[in-house]
Amino acid sequence: MSEALHIVGGGMAGAEAAWQAANAGVKVVLHEMRPTRGTFAHQTDHLAEMVCSNSFRSDDDEQNAVGLLHWEMRAAGGLIMAMADRHALPAGGALAVDRDAFAQAVTERLRTHPGIHVERGEITSLPERGHWIIATGPLTSDALGAAIRAETGAEALAFFDAIAPIVYFDSIDMTRAWFQSRYDKGETEQERTAYLNCPMTRAQYEAFIDALLAADKTEFHEGETAGYFDGCLPIEVMAERGRETLRHGPMKPVGLTNPHAPDHKPHAVVQLRRDNALGTLYNIVGFQTKMKYGAQTDVFRMIPGLENASFARLGGIHRNTFLNSPTLLDDHLRMKSRPHIRFAGQITGVEGYVESAAMGLLAGRLAAGEILGHRASAPPRETAMGALVHHITGGAEAKTFQPMNVNFGLFPPIDARGGRRGRRDRFRAYTDRAKAAFTQWLGAQARNAA
Repeated sequence: MSEALHIVGGGMAGAEAAWQAANAGVKVVLHEMRPTRGTFAHQTDHLAEMVCSNSFRSDDDEQNAVGLLHWEMRAAGGLIMAMADRHALPAGGALAVDRDAFAQAVTERLRTHPGIHVERGEITSLPERGHWIIATGPLTSDALGAAIRAETGAEALAFFDAIAPIVYFDSIDMTRAWFQSRYDKGETEQERTAYLNCPMTRAQYEAFIDALLAADKTEFHEGETAGYFDGCLPIEVMAERGRETLRHGPMKPVGLTNPHAPDHKPHAVVQLRRDNALGTLYNIVGFQTKMKYGAQTDVFRMIPGLENASFARLGGIHRNTFLNSPTLLDDHLRMKSRPHIRFAGQITGVEGYVESAAMGLLAGRLAAGEILGHRASAPPRETAMGALVHHITGGAEAKTFQPMNVNFGLFPPIDARGGRRGRRDRFRAYTDRAKAAFTQWLGAQARNAA
């Protein structure tokens, strides 16, 4: 029997790492502190609980880097993608999931796996020996965070992240709101109606911006500085950058026609996306917020159609922590000062559910290979997974390192002289090259394990 692999954290990265290592033949102990110790954002004790959004973003594996990452994870037998596909909701070209059903399914698959033992309880210090993966995510506990800082000799970097509110569908006024995906995107009627839209006139939009800017906000403790990740900016921060910012961002009115007033173009539109398969919950797209709870209900009920809205969850803000990975981790995601410890997920400085799960997939495979005595390596840089690993473990500038979503800017450039000069052709060239390289990598890993 091989040595056990201990994984700390049962989020996206930890769950995927456990699945990959156990399927390779390694005994896994998955440590999850909930429900013994809760967090600000989590509502259940399920593994892989989604707290900020229910979207895995674009599923286009030919023109989008995150869609390509979906493809790679599916090709590698990823649990997170398999359960996301099983519990997908209509969302146009995106992959959105029923978050509760998804988390329950992941939890059940891991709980019943013969090679995985789920142990509830907090890990408060760095282990001295053994094989470990720390995948505690952006809400790493204070005790473990302090142990990591003590080991690295430097403060962990931090930024503030905000979550959007969720509305009960039966409290939305459908005489004012309507179903439509932007530009009617989607192949089926169900996909084209995955979004709800609430229109605003210019006067309503201006009044909304005034109320948003004047609302009571969460204050930071003295000495804290808020460095927001641009992909998850609170709406107040966007509004402070200019009164038209929201109208050109999450409230843009393009690609939509209001059937209640087809000849009148809205000045702005608030979109809500289905949050569960029953269609009883909708989250307000792009409306991450740091407003206090009382202010949120007052401001959000100014939105036409949401005047009597009932909220299943209000928005909030929390501190996310991540490592300065370019200085602390090697290209196998191992801590340079303690190579028996790997890190995975958002704590490494990747941003997003899919990216976090991908780093868990890789960490689980690399740890399993090491334990079993196989030659294991990270995927080549031409792949989405390999580009992310390279970025966080050396490709990024350590002094300015910030969380990053996967994007084609992280990939080695494509030679445009071969005739593929247009954007669509260039992106297709990236994905074609990546799929070939990833397939070759998977084959080499299988042969090494044989």
